[in-house]
Amino acid sequence: MFNVFIHQFWQLTFSGIALGFIYVLISLGYTMVYGVLRMINFANSEIFMWGTFATVIVGRDFFDYTLTSEPVHGVKLVLVLLVSLLASMAVSGIVAVFVEFVAYRRLRARGTNRLATLISAIGTSIALAEVMRLLTHSRPTGAPRILEKVILAEVWGANIRLDNVLTIVAAGIIFVLLERFVKLSRMGKAIRAASMNEDAAKLMGVNLNQVITATFLVGGLATGAASFFYVTVFEITKFNVGFTMGLAAFTAAVLGGIGNIRGAFFGGLFLGLLETYASAILGTQWKAVSVFLVLILALLFRPNGLFGEAVQQTRA
Repeated sequence: MFNVFIHQFWQLTFSGIALGFIYVLISLGYTMVYGVLRMINFANSEIFMWGTFATVIVGRDFFDYTLTSEPVHGVKLVLVLLVSLLASMAVSGIVAVFVEFVAYRRLRARGTNRLATLISAIGTSIALAEVMRLLTHSRPTGAPRILEKVILAEVWGANIRLDNVLTIVAAGIIFVLLERFVKLSRMGKAIRAASMNEDAAKLMGVNLNQVITATFLVGGLATGAASFFYVTVFEITKFNVGFTMGLAAFTAAVLGGIGNIRGAFFGGLFLGLLETYASAILGTQWKAVSVFLVLILALLFRPNGLFGEAVQQTRA
């Protein structure tokens, strides 16, 4: 087992980084919501799942590609990928806003406690998963291969595949844009103000409902982008795909310091590498176990995460 890890170290590292960037984008859905509401959006895993189906439907039904179709090239490839990405982000963003309206806003307006809101979010998550299960008859759904998985180069024995490069570069750009949005835009400043002190933000004229909706929307858009990259790399989805991916992304958010955007970045990359290395050394059946172990250890020894202390100091 260690021979596989040693001989394929750079190949595993490159694949782990690509997976880590997918986790980074999903974990932003947890991080953004927790930063404002101090509550976990447990429906974020199903927001991711719905985004994956949006990507499949665009390629399969809108552009009429099948599992046996030849990969696309040239300008048409860029068009198909761009439309699929935007569709996935749009669907996930809409579902995220729907979750905020159904599971959070009404209960928050009535002044209910956090436990009731948490239960409501879990119920919404189950409902979203069950609806997709009924629509797909519990069967996995394959995605047509739009992007040919060509090897661009070989570096230190690792095959640099086009789909992984696209995931790393595009996901990195989306992350930077989102961080700049939160730091520099007017709405981003309102989100940060509400995150630090809701009452003070209200006194300064911040519309809290708009800020919370925008937070869910931004987190949903990032999660939808992750859905597109996931389908592009793995070419398959299922009604329960959000459970394992959501759990791993939540672990990444906790590890980095949930509520901290940069913490989500480093937590996602670390977990992507850890999962890939663990699969090579222990076998793929230990992949989920490694995620649970990291989550337990993080909660035991570093409950605030790697960057959690800085966040708490800022809020104080």
